[in-house]
Amino acid sequence: MPKDYAILPPTQVRRSDRAITDVQWITDFVRQAAVGTFATEHNGQPFLNSNLFAYSAERHAIYFHTANVGRTKANVEQNPKVCFTVFSMGRLLPAAEALEFSVEYQSVVAFGTVQVVEETGEAEYGLQLLMDKYAPHLRPDRDYRPIQLEEIRRTGVFRMDITEWVGKRKKVADDFPGAFWYSHADANS
Repeated sequence: MPKDYAILPPTQVRRSDRAITDVQWITDFVRQAAVGTFATEHNGQPFLNSNLFAYSAERHAIYFHTANVGRTKANVEQNPKVCFTVFSMGRLLPAAEALEFSVEYQSVVAFGTVQVVEETGEAEYGLQLLMDKYAPHLRPDRDYRPIQLEEIRRTGVFRMDITEWVGKRKKVADDFPGAFWYSHADANS
């Protein structure tokens, strides 16, 4: 009898041999990811928003910012439940049959709730996390003006409180026959 995936926990990976539950691996992977994608919902319509983000281990939360008004804010104010993912693609894996072609990959999916950060100190914390992640070689008061209150008022800072997450990975032997890296330039020829 086939599994009823509609009733399984959202973090249950179909291929258990690819599931990663090691918290350190998941944390490291999320920290190094350049862009994450948030899924929100409004009146049954899903929305995806790819965004820069920063993970706070201290708060087990993901911070990001967008416009102070717009779809993301409207969606999370109506329904704070979200899904978040980061992904990295490895080599393409050819096979004798098209259906059997595959790819190496690593990913993390997190579930939780998002809220707009209203408290100024926490908003500054979240924005500084972003600065520290994407410009770690630059320091406030040395390389740029520290975040100002009027700047915090002009942006929407969001915090996703993670309730659960899971990693997933497919990796094959280095000598996999015919494995190759995707090249965008080749795709357009």
